Amino acid sequence: MWAAFFSPLFALDPDQVRVTGEGTTVDVGEVRDAVTAEAGVPLPRLDTVGLREEILAMNAVKDVRITRSWPDGLAVALTSREPVAAVPQPGDVYALMDAEGVRVATVEKVPKGLPAIVTSLSDAGAGKRALDAALAVLGALPAELASDVKTVSAATQDDVRTTLSDGRVIRWGSGAEVPLKTKVAQTLLRAEPTATTIDVSSPGLPVTH
Repeated sequence: MWAAFFSPLFALDPDQVRVTGEGTTVDVGEVRDAVTAEAGVPLPRLDTVGLREEILAMNAVKDVRITRSWPDGLAVALTSREPVAAVPQPGDVYALMDAEGVRVATVEKVPKGLPAIVTSLSDAGAGKRALDAALAVLGALPAELASDVKTVSAATQDDVRTTLSDGRVIRWGSGAEVPLKTKVAQTLLRAEPTATTIDVSSPGLPVTH
């Protein structure tokens, strides 16, 4: 009992802390600092629940799993919040948002490969719903299609549109049924390469022109 709870044999060694899953947004140094602050505490006495809550409070951390690695280490597996779009903000800056509408960073210009979302509604509530719909669409797109999206507009929550790198526009309607709409859109992109607009807002009755 003494050896397990008080002996330095099982004390946390900072060199044995392994952090994974940080993605592109999580500050690994901040996570590691929080964990290594517990250096010297025997693993059985380590408050992993409190440590997990501390890490979850950090910017861009969506989830974390902490596992004791006997005799003196910890494995910290992170799930990061990855931005799917940049949203213009007052002051000529952009908020990087994930698919759930959580801000993960603020930058001065849109990062390469990340689309910008434009909502034109003055009503804050309606604008928020339109933004959420646009983020839902972007978050559900397969990587191949998402990487080809240059801009996104959402006049309302039921009128989300994406413009691809070649100028073609896909009208998604709302953020509902995006997986089905995506399959239809990808089929039409291949079948009708000269179409400038593909409307899959009603995926059972798509329209191109």
